[in-house]
Amino acid sequence: MTNPPRTRAPRADRPQQPQRQPQRSQPQQSQPQQYAQQLSQHQRNQQRQQAGRPASSPPEPATAGASARITLGRVFRAESANYLLLLGTTLFLVIFGLVMVLSSSSVDSYLENAGFFGGLLRQGIFALVGLPMMLLVSRLSVKFWQRVAWPALLVACFLQGLVVFTPLGYEIAGNTNWLTLGGFQFQPSEVIKVALVIWLGVILGKKEGKLDDWRHVLIPVFGVGGGAVLLVLIGGDLGTVMIMAGILFGALFFAGVRLRLLVLPLLAGAVVAVVVALSSSNRMTRILSFMGSGCDEQQGAISAACWQPLHGTWALANGGILGVGLGNSKAKWSWLPAADNDYIFAIIGEELGLIGAIVVLGMFILLAFAFLRIMRASTSLQVKVSTAAVLVWIIGQALVNIGVVLGVFPVLGVPLPLISAGGTALLTTLLAIGVVLSFARGDHTEAEAQ
Repeated sequence: MTNPPRTRAPRADRPQQPQRQPQRSQPQQSQPQQYAQQLSQHQRNQQRQQAGRPASSPPEPATAGASARITLGRVFRAESANYLLLLGTTLFLVIFGLVMVLSSSSVDSYLENAGFFGGLLRQGIFALVGLPMMLLVSRLSVKFWQRVAWPALLVACFLQGLVVFTPLGYEIAGNTNWLTLGGFQFQPSEVIKVALVIWLGVILGKKEGKLDDWRHVLIPVFGVGGGAVLLVLIGGDLGTVMIMAGILFGALFFAGVRLRLLVLPLLAGAVVAVVVALSSSNRMTRILSFMGSGCDEQQGAISAACWQPLHGTWALANGGILGVGLGNSKAKWSWLPAADNDYIFAIIGEELGLIGAIVVLGMFILLAFAFLRIMRASTSLQVKVSTAAVLVWIIGQALVNIGVVLGVFPVLGVPLPLISAGGTALLTTLLAIGVVLSFARGDHTEAEAQ
């Protein structure tokens, strides 16, 4: 007889382990059942579409919403302080310029049967085109400017060649500086400024270790860049030539080229400027009027050469400290030539007074400060040189324009950047600022990546 199996009685001090329950596997659907569910889902979607309701989409994974938020964050992320400073100052000057163009051009525009708002509408169209273009250009990379530097300069020089060597060139006030194509007039010399800004940065950036050798500095810069300036000089626009020469020397200075290498080209440029000025009777008349010849007489008629600078001075004197009020200028009533262009600063001083003039000067100082901050934040010589070239162009031209109105310089015929009326000048200036904004944005992106 077999004994029954003995079981061990559990001790009181030993805890009794719970018995594990076997896990039940979930029943899996067979392939016909899965096919039937997909077919029924497809039929329901078709019924929804026939009823005009959107078809139900399969559930998205949980990471889809996160990736969408990351993508939008990259698009709308906060730009650097330098970017916002330059952008905000530019927008203020453009809007302020539109207001002053409306005020200074309303009388002349009405006399030309274009209505009181004719000048504002023309300038406003260029501003509506230029501002989005500036923002679009600011999204481009430094490598893009390296690729387009040479083609841009060649195209700009070709257009300027059409001005001076073909009947397509159009002469205004003794300067052949306009090109007429299909009923549209523009200044290729302004396009050359933008091309030079980009080209100088690329060329000097590639020769960063050879800037002490005059052959690697003077030959390309004054051989190619000087040739572009010469094309503008042939047209007779000495004021624009001086600004472009300042761009060349400013780029070399901020690139770190030794001053002794710049002395000889600077003297040669001064000699050429004097010869060109003496070769034109119109320029000699302006120079003599600037020196006070015939403009300080108390009696008699005012000569044509003295008319514009004298009325510009009288407009500033009439403004005083607080100005006569926006829109209340007397000089714009056909007394001051080019009131909305070369002498718009005189209208600013008359209507807004000394305070308004100081505000304009302060905004250009703030613009220069933004350029310097971008130069300081970058480690690329190309970025520094191109930004410096834009700085010398815009700030230098603003100082020349204001100096002409104040009587510090003779009349040179250069507009006040971002404020004066003129479509080509506004578009090219905004394009150049867009290039600098792309540099500021690129440096900020690299800093965030590091």
